[in-house]
Amino acid sequence: MIVVMKHGAPQDQVDHMVSRVEGLGLKAHVIVGTERTVIAAIGEKREETRQSLESGPGVAEVVPILAPYKVASVEVKPEPTVVKAGSLTVGKGTVGMIAGPCSVESEEQIFKSAHAVKAAGATALRGGAFKPRTSPYSFQGMKEEGLKLLAAAREETGLAVVTEVMSTDDVELVAEYADVLQIGARNMQNYRLLEAVGGCGRAVLLKRGASATLDELLLAAEYILNEGNANVMLCERGIRTFESHTRFTLPLATVIYLHQKTHLPIVVDPSHGTGHANLVPEMAVASVAAGADGLIVEVHPEPENAMSDGYQSLTFDQFGDMMARCRRVAEAVDRTM
Repeated sequence: MIVVMKHGAPQDQVDHMVSRVEGLGLKAHVIVGTERTVIAAIGEKREETRQSLESGPGVAEVVPILAPYKVASVEVKPEPTVVKAGSLTVGKGTVGMIAGPCSVESEEQIFKSAHAVKAAGATALRGGAFKPRTSPYSFQGMKEEGLKLLAAAREETGLAVVTEVMSTDDVELVAEYADVLQIGARNMQNYRLLEAVGGCGRAVLLKRGASATLDELLLAAEYILNEGNANVMLCERGIRTFESHTRFTLPLATVIYLHQKTHLPIVVDPSHGTGHANLVPEMAVASVAAGADGLIVEVHPEPENAMSDGYQSLTFDQFGDMMARCRRVAEAVDRTM
């Protein structure tokens, strides 16, 4: 349920109600909005609990949360959440651009990529240090050495670093180097990992599983939010269907639907969503038109020589052209890039 505080309720009343919520065996999440503060009281709901909370000082009303996901719901926080991590800002009219290679392969490759994507307008650098691959014989990433190269590229360019974490054992290590921890599609329902990144103090980019429903995606985000981490971005990266002409099917209706259900910003990945470099720019432009709060795109100095996902990676020139088009569309729909 939601404890809605009166307009202008002082902090001591908010603190008192948090203590009261927790004293009833519920978990309290304080959300400060532009108009008023609300406290999401998560746990078993009983009528006597609601009545007890309604009598608290500074309380305007107590209402039930109808959605199965609680803290992620617009019922709790109608205002859009803005996630900021270093140079990256995503949400509420600002479209963040995350770009870079699928995998960190060498110092030269990641530094070239960082400078090129920044020059074209990217606001964060992506790059995989730990790579989940379908085959155990494929390139698995440079691991900590790759993280060090990403951090060095950030030092030189100022771009925030976005990279994937695959295991609870690696969360502390990756958080030491990265600004945003990415949870890949394969790990969307790895609940122990979601809890671990929820407590790590870094922003999180949560990708939708290839066969996951939107409610499942939002409930996965709830695990992170429930640990006290409000800086969560949802990522639509395409789902598995019967279609074989693209790597996945990229449903942009997801962006519009999620904006109606959650305050969290929505990022789209047209690289994985299509699997073909020639389709990425068009889908990126369409994503901005649909209201996406951010994009994450694979860019490589020499896609044909990439150690992973070269077929869906843009060249520097292609990325620059795509960015120019995205900016024009963003301006047309009253957004900025």
